[in-house]
Amino acid sequence: TTRPIPLYEKVRLKLVAVHHGWSGALRFGFTIHDPSQMSSEEIPKYACPDLVTRPGYWAKALPERFAVRDNILAFWVDRHGRVFYSINDEEPILFHCGIKVSGPLWALIDVYGITHEVQILDSMFAETMSTARLSTARLSTCLPQSNHDSANFNNNELENNQVVAKIANLNLSRVPGLGTDNHIIPCCPNRRQHAQGVPAFLDTDLRFHPTRGPDITFSQDRMVACTNWQESNRTLVFSDRPLHIGESLFVEVGHLGLPYYGALSFGITSCDPSTLRTNELPADPDFLLDRKEYWVVYRAFPVLNSGDILSFMVLPNGEVHHGVNGASRGMLMCVDTSQSLWVFFTIHGVINQLKILGTVQSSPVTVSPSGSPGGSQYDSDSDMAFSVNRSSSASESSLVTAPSSPLSPPISPVFSPPEPSSSKNGECTVCFDSEVDTVIYTCGHMCLCNTCGLKLKKQLNACCPICRRVIKDVIKIYRP
Repeated sequence: TTRPIPLYEKVRLKLVAVHHGWSGALRFGFTIHDPSQMSSEEIPKYACPDLVTRPGYWAKALPERFAVRDNILAFWVDRHGRVFYSINDEEPILFHCGIKVSGPLWALIDVYGITHEVQILDSMFAETMSTARLSTARLSTCLPQSNHDSANFNNNELENNQVVAKIANLNLSRVPGLGTDNHIIPCCPNRRQHAQGVPAFLDTDLRFHPTRGPDITFSQDRMVACTNWQESNRTLVFSDRPLHIGESLFVEVGHLGLPYYGALSFGITSCDPSTLRTNELPADPDFLLDRKEYWVVYRAFPVLNSGDILSFMVLPNGEVHHGVNGASRGMLMCVDTSQSLWVFFTIHGVINQLKILGTVQSSPVTVSPSGSPGGSQYDSDSDMAFSVNRSSSASESSLVTAPSSPLSPPISPVFSPPEPSSSKNGECTVCFDSEVDTVIYTCGHMCLCNTCGLKLKKQLNACCPICRRVIKDVIKIYRP
């Protein structure tokens, strides 16, 4: 800016043009250095990391989700050296702490990435942020978003620690409605959330298997798996032994707060990890579905926070149930329990750490008709996204439960392989009443009547009741 910006004065920018296809967005902040005393040769290519690694410069990136054409960005600094910003005059977001306010400050703007053109608007003054109102000021969790920012990662980590320290000094934890857990301060990955719903005593005989993706680092006891957030592609990890039927596995996730897509994948396999080599482990676990062993992959986890505790349990009937922070979230998938089953994860996106807390052998779980323990109304199958490969044992499973969905009938039917029948076509494996007259594409199993086939096709990620392959279509057949 051409002049210093007084405390509480909002610098207001309109995002006039946004060109997608690039990485990152506008960078902004403040500097104690008078730009009129600078030469063009002194100004580096990037604000982050080039300028912010120098004394007297503070800048960070606007999250890309806010870099929308015609959005109005306003940012300001208060007398405590805290920088806030808001989008379209909505609730303020805490952006920086530790700005030096003893002297004049100029606004610093780097038109970067998808942000192509900005227009400076008339300024206005912000209200003083009282302690009570600061309880609603969200802390910006978006660290650098591109490779150009990687050198600034440690600086941002240090700054985030200063932010947490500043908040602690303000005694914000005493404000009603503002806790000090990781949901409020997600940039502090080392803080441990209270593990609600985790049994007091856990067996710790299950660890990560030494066979792992090359981008994974284990702790010495192989209870913690970490990734390098800058370049983490092949991040498969396995349990070092099969998960017992009725045994619950508890894991804790670590969250970087990075604005990346994707987080965690979970899977079940009959493949002993000791038979695999590192160079056989792909970045995308779906590529494992082509192997001869039995593999099931699930991707549709909800947004997770640092310190969230996930639990997984395989029931005797093949249903795999999970929970988050002690709350049951229903059934993830159905698996073939006639063989030993190892669990595996891929760690990517916003998740950078996975810690095994332990296991506990559960008592038999009463499964409600909805397929969720205790009759929970929430069934994660409503947003299910999983893949199954077919193995020789998969088609021989004696009990397979079809995944439920919002379009499912109130009671999820239990499917069994069709028994030999003296009738012409056999009876439908869903209603056990009508004759079979429909074939499933692509697996080719002919086990449904047309009415049940059409109903099953409408379910989200519906699968064949015989082999559990995803149903792409159902085709009615006609015999002479």
